[in-house]
Amino acid sequence: MVASTKLEMASSELKGLIPFTRESLELMQQCNAKKHSEKHKAEDLKPNIDLEVGKELPFVYGNLLRAMVSEPLEDVDPYYRNKKTFMVLNKKRTIFRFSATWCTLSPFNSIRKTAIKILVHPFFRLLILISVLIDCVFMSMIDMPKWGLALQNTLLGIYTFEILVKLIARGIWAGPFHFFGDPWNWLDFSVTLFEHITRYSSLNLISIFGIIRNLRILKIISLNQGLKSFARILTHCLKKLTGVIILTLFFLTIFSLIGMELFMGNLKHKCLRWPQENETEMLHNRTGNPYYIRENFYYLEGERYALLCGNRTDAGQCPEGYVCIKAGVNPDHGYTNFDSFGWALLALFRLMTQDYPEALYHQILYASGKIYMIFFVMISFWFAFYIASLFLGILAMSYEEEKQTAAEKAKKIEPEFQQSLTELQEGKKATETKTTQIEMKKKLSPSMITSLDMLDDATLRHKEELKKSRKRCAFHWYRFSKTLLIWNCSPCWLKLKDCVHVVIMDPFTDFFLTICIILNILFLASEHYPMSVETSNVLSIGNLAFIGIFTTEMIFKIIAMHPYGYFQVGWNVYDSLIVFHGFTELCLENFHGLAVFRSFRVLRIFKLGKYWPTFKILMLTLGNSIVTLKDLVLLLFTFIFFSAVVGLKLFGSNYKECVCNIDEGCQLPHWHMNDFFHSFLNVFRIVCGEWIETLWDCFQVASQFSCIPFYMMVILIGNLLILYLFLALISSFSSYKAATIEENDEAKNLQCAMARIKRGINYMLPKILCKKKKVQEETMNNISDIYVKENISDHTLSELSNTQDFLKDKEKSSGTEKNTMTENESRSLIPSPSVSETVPIASEESDIENLDNKKIQSKSGDGSSKEKVKQSSSSECSTVDIAISEEEMVYEHEKLKHFKNGYERRSSSAQISRESKKGKIWQNMGKTCCKIVENSCFKCFIGLVTLLSTGALAFEDIYIDQRKTIKILLEYADMIFTYIFILEMLLKWMAYGFKSYFTNGWYRLEFIVVIVFCLSLMGKSREELKPLISIKFLRALRVLSQFERMKVVVRTLIKTTLPTANVFLVCLMIWLAFGIIGVHLFAGTFYECIDLTSGERFPISEVMNRSQCESLVFNESMPWENAKLNFDNVGISFLSLLQVATFNGWITIMNSAVDSTGVDMQPNFENNIYMYCYFVVFIIVGLFLPLSMLIGAIVANFNKYKMKGGANIFITVKQKKQYRALKKLMYDDSQKPVLRPGNKFQGFIFDLVTNQVFNVIIMVLICFQAITIMIQSDEQSLQIDIALYWINSVFVMLYAGECVLKLIVFHCNYFTSGWNIFDFMVVVFSITGLFLPLTVGYYLVPPSLVQLILLSRIIHILRPEKGPKVFHDLLLPLMLSLPALLNISLLIFLVMFVYAIFGMYSFAYVKKGGGINDVSNFETFGSSMLCLFQVTIFSGWDQMLDAIFNSKWSDCDPDKINPGTQVRGDCGNPTVGIIYFVSYILISWLIIINMYIVAVMEFLNIASKKKAKTLSEDDFRKFFQVWKRYDPDRTQYIDSSKLSDFAAALDPPLFMAKPNKGQLVAMDLPMAVGDRIHCLDVLLALTKRVMDKDVKMEKVLSEIESGFMLANPFKITYEPITTTLKRKQEAVSATIIQRAYKNYRLRQNDRNTPDSHVIDNDKEVQIIKEDSDFEKAEGKATIQSQI
Repeated sequence: MVASTKLEMASSELKGLIPFTRESLELMQQCNAKKHSEKHKAEDLKPNIDLEVGKELPFVYGNLLRAMVSEPLEDVDPYYRNKKTFMVLNKKRTIFRFSATWCTLSPFNSIRKTAIKILVHPFFRLLILISVLIDCVFMSMIDMPKWGLALQNTLLGIYTFEILVKLIARGIWAGPFHFFGDPWNWLDFSVTLFEHITRYSSLNLISIFGIIRNLRILKIISLNQGLKSFARILTHCLKKLTGVIILTLFFLTIFSLIGMELFMGNLKHKCLRWPQENETEMLHNRTGNPYYIRENFYYLEGERYALLCGNRTDAGQCPEGYVCIKAGVNPDHGYTNFDSFGWALLALFRLMTQDYPEALYHQILYASGKIYMIFFVMISFWFAFYIASLFLGILAMSYEEEKQTAAEKAKKIEPEFQQSLTELQEGKKATETKTTQIEMKKKLSPSMITSLDMLDDATLRHKEELKKSRKRCAFHWYRFSKTLLIWNCSPCWLKLKDCVHVVIMDPFTDFFLTICIILNILFLASEHYPMSVETSNVLSIGNLAFIGIFTTEMIFKIIAMHPYGYFQVGWNVYDSLIVFHGFTELCLENFHGLAVFRSFRVLRIFKLGKYWPTFKILMLTLGNSIVTLKDLVLLLFTFIFFSAVVGLKLFGSNYKECVCNIDEGCQLPHWHMNDFFHSFLNVFRIVCGEWIETLWDCFQVASQFSCIPFYMMVILIGNLLILYLFLALISSFSSYKAATIEENDEAKNLQCAMARIKRGINYMLPKILCKKKKVQEETMNNISDIYVKENISDHTLSELSNTQDFLKDKEKSSGTEKNTMTENESRSLIPSPSVSETVPIASEESDIENLDNKKIQSKSGDGSSKEKVKQSSSSECSTVDIAISEEEMVYEHEKLKHFKNGYERRSSSAQISRESKKGKIWQNMGKTCCKIVENSCFKCFIGLVTLLSTGALAFEDIYIDQRKTIKILLEYADMIFTYIFILEMLLKWMAYGFKSYFTNGWYRLEFIVVIVFCLSLMGKSREELKPLISIKFLRALRVLSQFERMKVVVRTLIKTTLPTANVFLVCLMIWLAFGIIGVHLFAGTFYECIDLTSGERFPISEVMNRSQCESLVFNESMPWENAKLNFDNVGISFLSLLQVATFNGWITIMNSAVDSTGVDMQPNFENNIYMYCYFVVFIIVGLFLPLSMLIGAIVANFNKYKMKGGANIFITVKQKKQYRALKKLMYDDSQKPVLRPGNKFQGFIFDLVTNQVFNVIIMVLICFQAITIMIQSDEQSLQIDIALYWINSVFVMLYAGECVLKLIVFHCNYFTSGWNIFDFMVVVFSITGLFLPLTVGYYLVPPSLVQLILLSRIIHILRPEKGPKVFHDLLLPLMLSLPALLNISLLIFLVMFVYAIFGMYSFAYVKKGGGINDVSNFETFGSSMLCLFQVTIFSGWDQMLDAIFNSKWSDCDPDKINPGTQVRGDCGNPTVGIIYFVSYILISWLIIINMYIVAVMEFLNIASKKKAKTLSEDDFRKFFQVWKRYDPDRTQYIDSSKLSDFAAALDPPLFMAKPNKGQLVAMDLPMAVGDRIHCLDVLLALTKRVMDKDVKMEKVLSEIESGFMLANPFKITYEPITTTLKRKQEAVSATIIQRAYKNYRLRQNDRNTPDSHVIDNDKEVQIIKEDSDFEKAEGKATIQSQI
């Protein structure tokens, strides 16, 4: 105790806590008086992060005495010591700071002290927190209880008291910690004040009060330090996202204006019944009256809105008896249209967020034509992808910055307190007695002893006290556990324990338990509906057996390990819970309604994790991530809760009052906001990305001005929180392999058991196959005899020995140059790029066997590696076959050993010559074939044939039988393609040999394609083989082997995705658990009785169950139908969960689950409402977390492969050169500077057009022209049309005038800039668009064409160095990643092409309905691509699959005659459809994820380069661009007076902010005659400044200097006469001399007369002028002589 007391006193003296007194305040005031003189010292101080308000005081500052609790103390942070503040600590050592100024009351006033004590007390904060939580509960209630008003008054009193306490304690408006200095206090004060006004005033503000009062929920954030920190981080992220948001709004505006011009009024085109009588009168009425009778429009079956149509040939056509006219309202209650800028902007935002986009596609394509699918591809895929990449990239940068800040903070903290911590540890050890130490050593494991240097200093005291409490309690519990939980009863028991230990710890026991777990999983997955009694009995018996096995395992382990040791292991506790659940389930088996409890059987699935290291690592990473991000998760939940309450208060009553506007039966739908639970679900749905349908309902019941702000708030802030959490989880999982977890005994035992089984098989198999082995040995002997007899003459011993020497020399000489294929590359689809086109010749055709000894010896001694490779090759054309040749040589040498063992035989010379001639002929044939195959023309020809054969597949649609000529041409083309590819295959066989050909993955793929060609031809020749024609779609895969871009992408995808198989299995296991739970909850409950007349289900009042449905009198076959997507078995459960995961069709599935009542029972509306929770939990646990795991694993492999393969792993070598050129283009301004004309008029115009003001005026005109389009609307008046025409004419004239002015000035140089050419074309087309309609009419050339052409000039805003710099910075990563993105897009297109062809073969004749209609179908190639584009962005595939599910007689007609073809029926194939869509979704998802990774990594790459103290080519390029402005004559010199402005004009990291003259002088730059400085000297000095102490600095400086010399071989050189530092020293010296001389002259004033003084001054000035003139003349002469 004495040692500890001394230690505490010492620490208090060093870093002690000192009470804050009046003397302390006076000392602060004295220090502040000296603040101006020591200002530079104060600026260096920064607040200590560990001593921030709200954090606990580190223990190193000493113990907190009772007298110091809640009392003013001097601040321990040096930053605040002179800030007139003091510190207060509560019992938990939490830091509070207050202003020491005379704000309201004195710091020593008793009232203020009391207020401070109340404020810092933990109970006060707890009281406020409980009050807020109670208030939140009451806010979520619709009907308040009678005592609710009294409780609200009480809570209001508590909040008022809190504000008064804070006002007294902190002061109103003075000092750094005053009350209104905290934004959260502003929020509390405003809400409380408004609540008082509303409560006690006569104004009717109840509705507004209900909304403003909801802001009280956000007070939870201010009461939690972690929530406040995350809120601050996200606010910082929002500031960084400002540029992205502006750019997004800019693009949304542009695309909205384009949509207005293209689709304005088109969605009103509908099919109207053509009148049979009084036709002219009807047409007159049609033009006079815009309203029509609903029955006159054409409706598709089951559709709510009339069929849209268009006047284009590729648009939707009306059936017979109907005509397409513009009538009625827009679809979706009139809210989906492009008739004005606001609705167009909403539609574009919907497309960007990809919410229900397929409906908008179909509407526009029906009304305008399929050609406009290009517009939607640009918006929904590229634009949405780019904007999402921007948000993800900026958030990823912010998260990485936070991580680096935290890491730097941890590094600073550790050495600072390490010494104090060790002293404290020694002091504690000195106070412990020996007996306590012995007991502690017995009971504590080494893992509980935490390293002090790894602990956070802010929480160290808490952890130490926790350890002490554990030690005190654990000592008593240790005696209890030793007597009761450690069983060492008798020797017999110990022997039994040892026997059981041997059994239960045996490797084969764990192997048996693993098999039991897998069998149990299979049994759980086997449950289905309907299930026979026998199957049910088998599953029940199996359940009992597994419960018995797991119980036996638990009992045996308890015996072997004692209860104390057994429950120390987490997995054992988990096993015991599973056994306990099993017995509890058996006891409650006869109780009904316990399906939820039965669902906990799925916990047995995760027993597999005990034997699965990957699962353990992922779960540990997930646990650590959730603990770290718990505050962020809580912040997200708080925001969703707040949004749900706000939605309830805003729209709850509206949904009840105006329910008839959204439902014909005046019944609330499934999704509304009339109560808190539904409001919460609605907000959750919005956050998940499904918001447009509920927004339409909100429009119907409330005003648009209240719905849109609420929805935008939820979408933007909710997605920001989710994206940040998502990126944080991905960052955690991307480093999951770095986690080091020791394998447990079970995993080691399983590996040991597998090894034993393998050894046993290897031991037993030869004995079982003994006879066969003997037969094989005899056969091998015969073969070796034959070989020696026939082939020993082909080689001599000297040849083989020389060959071996050659191989040894080759291995030594090719240590660094490796041109051979490795074994892995030769056996996979991912060969190295250098060998992707060349394959070694097989040993049978190799000419190495016939090489002359002298040739081999001479070539092996050659030093050239190329010649060595050439001579060691088996072909003159092949450059990579040495590895195979070596293997073949070794193989020949191994076969020659038979000759050494006694099989000697001599051959005649005639036989040798005959064999050698055959070998040379074979060799020459191989060389010739190799030359043909490797020829570039041959490759181009094969590539062209591949494209033609692939493109020919697109013509084989349902109309091919009607186009006889095309069909015949395609049949002949198939035969020609087949023969060409067979010939190519034979040539490659001859060139490379069979072994080398089939060891290359790409050639194996080509071989498979050749087989496909042959099988498809066979299918055409025979009727019974006709199904083989359907595999023709595989022909397109040959494109992969022909184009290097796709090879690179496929190779990279395989390397980044295949290693994630383990993680994918873990995710699949989680889905399996949810699938089994779904079967337990919903199997057989999705059936319903349908009324065929209306298509809706009967109400439960009419039909209650299946028997009543089947016994209805008025209909003999009333269907008792099951939902097409249900949970009747695990397979269909996976499909249902996939639809929920992709948010396609998930609303229908959830509605069916919520309405379910029981097996064979008619569903009832929201009978089982809390089943929503199942899907919410699945989206969080089954989708969000596994998705983070999988993407994190892909990112980890991506980074790993990136370190090996370089930064750009998705582009080829040629594209890397293009990448560098593109990078240069993005930074370079290619336009050459034009000299100012000498003519005065031209000079005036030159000054005008090159002035920045002129460019600003042009930008303003462009924006005004965009505004004129914004104000347009459908069915606007004729006067507005005329006004817009003249406005457009004015804009055309202004742009034409700009063009003429620039042509006058720049002449031909005008067309050297691409931007000028673009402007010129805009002017030409605009003038054409104005006058052409006057001749050909407005129908062919619509007025909107001119506006679109003029609008195209708005892209000038994105022009580098002309538009905002933030736009350029955001466009740069996209442009740099464009080559890789295009390569990946090519692969996506190929996958879409293959699946489109297969879809045409499989689903072309499927009955139209759901997602398959006249626009989106599989009848033609274009329509199939449209369908697959929808699936690519995960929209609408559920409706297509729903149409393919029509396979029963009740849904389709299998004997339907399809006109123009021999195919019968319109039924789908559900199995093929499921495989088709699921496989495509997985493949496209993997590819698109890699696209996002490429774009985001480019962001992070650019950000890391900016932060790192390194310079790139771009920085040097920018340097010389700025230099050109200050050195227009390109003399390589600038005047020293311009150096300061030049340094300030540079971009970071070379940028030097003003004032910078002192820093520039300190660089000591050489100066030439005339005070000029060379650009290379400036660049070298700035580079040294940026790189500072970097080890690569000298290398970079030498590269800069050598590169500059090479680029400027004839540069003018001058000898420096001085430096900037010397010149400064000279100036300072001259100033000192002048001052001394001035003082001397002043002292001489009294002695001399004023006149003489004036004369002397005049003489002095004249002498100085003469000297300066002489120096200038001498300098000019020197320069001229050097030139």
